[in-house]
Amino acid sequence: MRVFLTGATGFIGSRIVLELLAAGHQVIGLARSDAGAQSLTAIGAQVHRGTLEDPDSLYAGANAADAVIHTAFDHDFSQFSANCEKDRLAIDSLGAALKGSKRPLLITSGTGMGDNHDGRPATEAVFDAHNPNPRRASELAGQVWLDAGVDVRVIRLPQVHDRVKQGVVSLYVEVSRQKGVAAYIGEGANRWPAGHVQDVAKLYVLALDKGKCGARYHAVAEEGIPVCDIATVIGARLGVPVASLSAEEAPAHFGWLAMFAEHDLSASSIWTRQQLGWEPTAPGLIDDLQSMHYS
Repeated sequence: MRVFLTGATGFIGSRIVLELLAAGHQVIGLARSDAGAQSLTAIGAQVHRGTLEDPDSLYAGANAADAVIHTAFDHDFSQFSANCEKDRLAIDSLGAALKGSKRPLLITSGTGMGDNHDGRPATEAVFDAHNPNPRRASELAGQVWLDAGVDVRVIRLPQVHDRVKQGVVSLYVEVSRQKGVAAYIGEGANRWPAGHVQDVAKLYVLALDKGKCGARYHAVAEEGIPVCDIATVIGARLGVPVASLSAEEAPAHFGWLAMFAEHDLSASSIWTRQQLGWEPTAPGLIDDLQSMHYS
């Protein structure tokens, strides 16, 4: 298939390009810069110039493809709500291009959207349209086009990592560095799910090749890693103390990151593995944090 991939030069998208090519697909990668276009050409992908903020460029890219994988997202989490709204508009453009066809549209969300608020790990079967997490905008946009007959599939991401980046955990590292302490809230028993970027990229391709219309898949290799364990590794590698904070102290220490630091975000991928035969094999989050260069 000719696959239009947004975020093709990003942390996850750049790995998906390679997996798609290895599986025999052609890739049309969205690029906003000359450097991005050159990097895509160098690995054998075609280039479509455009941006996440330009709906016409997204529509044109999707219209020229047999399938779309949408991974582009503005990761300025201090503007999280606004960026989720931007993602909704992007999905609207992509869905409009695919309406009336059987061409699949894979969109990206977060595993928190599968939280049933009952203390159990988030699952693929759950979607709460009233979830207070702004990321719901992406799945609500996808549902609109699913109801309109578009083959929409959702990939939900945990903390995606390698030895360089780890999603929100990377921001946690920087807060720990700046504050001179690796902190957690209370006992730090709340958990964050994780998946290595290479395993995550493989899941996108499996969901394209074997996935089903309307399905939600969890790219979760590790169901939940206690935040106190993450803090312990980061504290040791940065050479700073590890400390517990009260919920009242958290906002001053973490800033906007406090909304992630205090929540238990564990998530399951049992159903995903059963449906797609996905078996993560890459290193875990703690291994990558232990091996990372902190200079």
